[in-house]
Amino acid sequence: MTSEGRHGTHPSPPHRRGPTLPAHRLPRLPGQVALPEQKSARPSPARLQHFNGAPADDVERALLTCCRNPRWARRLAAHRPYPDLEALLAAADEAAYDLTPGDLAEALAGESLTPLPDGGYLAAHTALSAAYAAYESRFGHVFVICLDGIAPAEAVDQVLGAIRSRLTNDREEERVTTADELRRLARGRLARLVQHFGAPPVRERPLQERHAQSRHGP
Repeated sequence: MTSEGRHGTHPSPPHRRGPTLPAHRLPRLPGQVALPEQKSARPSPARLQHFNGAPADDVERALLTCCRNPRWARRLAAHRPYPDLEALLAAADEAAYDLTPGDLAEALAGESLTPLPDGGYLAAHTALSAAYAAYESRFGHVFVICLDGIAPAEAVDQVLGAIRSRLTNDREEERVTTADELRRLARGRLARLVQHFGAPPVRERPLQERHAQSRHGP
C-alpha cells in the first residue's frame, strides 16, 4: 500500500475560516443524546474481511460516518485490503494528517456537538451554551473533542475545561488542535465501524408475534 501521507512535522498551511455555524446549536434533548464514545474491542477477522471486500461505494459511505470528508473516505477505501486493524488505523491517521484546510472545514461542517450524558447536560446547560457560543463566535466552526476513555461522569467537566482552555488559542493553534481531535474521533469511530461491518441486522419480530407474546407472556 503506497502512502500519500507525511510523518513527523506537518507544515501549517494558511488558515481558512470554516463555515460559520449557529451559536445556539446545542446537543439534542435528554433521551436523544448518547453517552461519550468509548473504545471498542478488536474486530474479528471476518469483520475486517467484510470491510476489505465490500464494494467501494458502500465502504466510502460507511467511512463518511467516521470523518465527514470524501477525500479521506475515498483514500481509505482505495488502499484496501488491510492486513489488520493496526494497518487500517495507521492509514486513517496518515489520511487525517493530510487534510487540507478546505478538507478540514468540510469535515467540521458535518460534525455535531459532542454527545453528553443526559443529566450532566441539564445540570450544565447554561455554562455549556455560553461556552459553545463563545467558541463558535471566535473560531467559526463547531467545537469538537474526542472523549474516548473518559468516564461519562467526567464528560461535562472535560468539555467545559477544554473549551475554556482552547479559547485562549490563536486561530492557527486551534486549527492544529481541532485537526488532531478530528483524527482521534475518526480513529475511534473507525475501530467501532469495522467491529460491526457486515454484521447481519437484528431481525425485528413481526407485529403479530409481538402482540401474541404480550397477551400470553414470554
